[in-house]
Amino acid sequence: MKKKVYFKTFGCRTNLYDSQVMMSSLKEYDITENESEADVVVINSCTVTNGADSHVRSYISHVEKNGGAKIFLTGCGAHTKGESLLSQGRVAGVFGQSEKVKIDEMLNKDEPFYEPGDLNHIDESVVDDFIGKSRAFIKIQEGCNFRCSYCIIPYVRGDARSMDEEKILEQIRRLARNGFGEFILTGTNVGSYGQKNDSSIASLMKKISQIRGVRRIRVGSVEPIQINDEFKEILDEPWLERHLHIALQHTSPQILKLMNRRNVYKQDRELFELLSSKGFAIGTDFITGHPGESSSLWSEAMRNVKELPLTHLHAFTYSKRDSTPSATMKPEVSGAVAKERLHELESIVKEKNFAFRKAFRGTLDVLIESQKDDFFIGYDQHFNKIVVRSDEDLLGNWINISDYEVKEESNYGRV
Repeated sequence: MKKKVYFKTFGCRTNLYDSQVMMSSLKEYDITENESEADVVVINSCTVTNGADSHVRSYISHVEKNGGAKIFLTGCGAHTKGESLLSQGRVAGVFGQSEKVKIDEMLNKDEPFYEPGDLNHIDESVVDDFIGKSRAFIKIQEGCNFRCSYCIIPYVRGDARSMDEEKILEQIRRLARNGFGEFILTGTNVGSYGQKNDSSIASLMKKISQIRGVRRIRVGSVEPIQINDEFKEILDEPWLERHLHIALQHTSPQILKLMNRRNVYKQDRELFELLSSKGFAIGTDFITGHPGESSSLWSEAMRNVKELPLTHLHAFTYSKRDSTPSATMKPEVSGAVAKERLHELESIVKEKNFAFRKAFRGTLDVLIESQKDDFFIGYDQHFNKIVVRSDEDLLGNWINISDYEVKEESNYGRV
């Protein structure tokens, strides 16, 4: 009987994709979605914040306490915490993202090992299923050429490089034939796709949209400067999700300079107003408590946030990462103040989201992704959650809902 492997994925959609590549490449083991059955646990880790590192360590402790399956570490944390976890005997092996297609070979090693792999690696894997998912994550690029002062990711994912376009399209053709209709384009810096091979993310999406079975395309986080004229030409296309996640990171011009960001608040606001006029829901990333974020700069940032037509938020308190320029910047902001500011920001955007949903009068185009008792949970074209009660089995189905109730926490409907 084959041993069973459980994959535990932390962090971003790129990691979700990488986990799927490992599952697809696994031949000598069986995959289990039940952690308690596992003989082996593969942890695909995140290291974007200290909190992310802490979650990984806590999970390792959890596995050690509950049966002691053999643990292997991969993902971004392999490069920052892998060697120390290996030396402490807490993991049996550590391998980088470039080694994931050799998953059988990695898991079969008898001796402890550390193989960080190649940060210039370009993924050539083709995935034709997503275990336990109703939508497909497609990695189109890896790495980042930006050097934001707070960010460690370029040092663990490498410089930006794009996947082969034909392999991306072939993967989507296979997944569409297998019943997937929504595709989420992911990567470390998705909007940089095609920079070195005379292509672009807008051009790629046009080609994807022509594949039979493709119903909706979602884009991971993009930078404001990447929404160029070519991208703006596809904003009215019916296959593009009416939600864009655009990473601002802050709305104080002075803090943006300290962060070594490439976006400018005035231009960001103009872009957001254009997207809002076309009916888009708009999300953003934001860091509170970066060094130098004085009370006056925070107040300015919140005045600016209130002017933006934001509907979604992915925000963190600042986390010092060794060897980044921000790590030595002064004055520091206390963790308590950073957390307080985070809650203030979250409250503002939550209200904006509620107002957006109340103002929208159209039909919701929903993909049902999960089920809890008699309730089904899905996301609409604006990436807003809706809870649907139904006597039918809706899991994995597309439904249109025009009669629904808008509540503060989410929308509710019945089919």
